Amino acid sequence: MEMSHARYGRLSRTLHWAMAALFAWQFASVGARVLLPDSPLDEFLWASHKPLGALLLLLGLLRLAWALCEGPRRPNALNGAARLGHLALYALMLAIPALALLRQFGSGRAFAPFGVPLMPGFDGEIEWMTTLGGALHGLLGWALLVLLVGHIAMALLHGRRGGEPVLRRMT
Repeated sequence: MEMSHARYGRLSRTLHWAMAALFAWQFASVGARVLLPDSPLDEFLWASHKPLGALLLLLGLLRLAWALCEGPRRPNALNGAARLGHLALYALMLAIPALALLRQFGSGRAFAPFGVPLMPGFDGEIEWMTTLGGALHGLLGWALLVLLVGHIAMALLHGRRGGEPVLRRMT
């Protein structure tokens, strides 16, 4: 495995950029839902929102497990703020789809992302699950978007200010 303190390994980079593309798609689907409700673009993008959310949770768990396995071979965070920012990103990347799954289960509706049966449906509703998931999923999703924009901005800023070219670590 290609890993060093100067650069992330191939699997870490692949997971990072795959998740970045999926998050861009997810936020585009939300944007279309909010700005262009009931449009063909909304219908097209929104149909993939739940299955891609489940995939993001799976990839996030895989990424977290891999980061823990790599441990000391990974590049060090530049400072405490960067470390805290990355921890917040990981927490939200896992919490947001987990809350959506909690809401989905509580709704009583079956869920089979990409045809894989994940949860069976049942009659009724578990109100605390739908309420909690409904209250936090979207709110934390917007918080994640703000953190992601900050993450991108800081990566670009570090390279331009003559500091460490952190973007090179992940490319």
